[in-house]
Amino acid sequence: MPQLLNADTALANILGDITPLGHETVPLASSLNRIIAEDIISPINLPPFDNSAMDGYAIQAADSQRASPANPIALDVVMDILAGSAPTGQLETGQAARIMTGAPLPTGATAVVPVEDTIDNSPQVAILTRIEENAHIRRVGENIAAGAVVMTAGTLIRPAELGMLAAVGQAEVKVIRQPKVLILTTGDELVDIDQPLKPGQIRDTNSYALAGLVQQAGGQPVRLPIAKDSLEAIRALYRKALEHQPDMLISSAGVSVGAADLVRVVMDELGSIDFWRINMRPGKPLAYGAIQGVPFFGLPGNPVSAMVTFEIFVRPALAKMAGRRAAPPIIQAKIAADMTSDGRRSYNRVTLSRTDNGFVAHETGSQSSGALMSMVLADGLAVIPEGQRRVPAGAELSVLLLRPLHGSGKK
Repeated sequence: MPQLLNADTALANILGDITPLGHETVPLASSLNRIIAEDIISPINLPPFDNSAMDGYAIQAADSQRASPANPIALDVVMDILAGSAPTGQLETGQAARIMTGAPLPTGATAVVPVEDTIDNSPQVAILTRIEENAHIRRVGENIAAGAVVMTAGTLIRPAELGMLAAVGQAEVKVIRQPKVLILTTGDELVDIDQPLKPGQIRDTNSYALAGLVQQAGGQPVRLPIAKDSLEAIRALYRKALEHQPDMLISSAGVSVGAADLVRVVMDELGSIDFWRINMRPGKPLAYGAIQGVPFFGLPGNPVSAMVTFEIFVRPALAKMAGRRAAPPIIQAKIAADMTSDGRRSYNRVTLSRTDNGFVAHETGSQSSGALMSMVLADGLAVIPEGQRRVPAGAELSVLLLRPLHGSGKK
């Protein structure tokens, strides 16, 4: 019997084959969750001019040095400055300018007094507190200076990045191209979700779950219709997939060691595929290679196995293609009850609770590779190392997070 392949070795072999994708230019409004392909240099100062950080009065700070509620200082209000306007006069000693947040500072002003520290006695204003120079002023370029790097290549564009890019006038952004991933499904026993089940049939769950995982990983999933178990149908499926000019192909099932697996015949015709037995649970069978130069993953058919092998092998490959963060978030957690393994590296589905002493991991129930509900419930995958068949309650394991943890409770 062939020796089981270490999961880390398998992943290293895969990543050694994967090459990053090129870039494309998209409108800023369409760039959310994309990866920037080049450094962004600001062509302007932000702010572009000295402006007020408060609604209040622009003054010369020296005029307020003796001001207090008991000894208000009266200044003549000589101008009103609204946001979007451009003051033309100069502020002299003994004068004030009524000013709005974001409005340009008039020449001569050295501070802004918040409106709550004043009394409007038009045409004068009473200053009730001493103000230091530069108080409540946003200076030109203090956020970002012209010529400075706003964001580096590899940055994920979140809402804050969208706003910053808009501020520097970046109407279009050069981003890493999103991998187009074709998801292939075969099997006489499978029907789509809108079809009635006949005896012996099951609904296709894997293509939907895998499409969601691809999209979550920053790719563009394309699901093709289910192909029947015949050489002609499977050949047509793979040829149709290649017409889409994909960056990656993923199938599930049909890649085991069984002699009747027709998918293997077609893959051998169209490409170069290795059939591996990985030292992990769930997900021992894995096919990997290339079909006409396109990376191909043949994942196990059981739904949990398909999703776990995606997390361990496919997600890092997509990350390298798309310039994204490759390493999944991992935390340490104590297990609430004994866990067992067959000696392979095991990825047990767990929920997580936070305590004063860290995280505690609880198994989601059945660890069967067909129990898809275990993935629905899971916060992460507790990793039992190779060779360890029993982990006692209270022991600490690494947990690969499947979703973010929030707050001090369960999530």
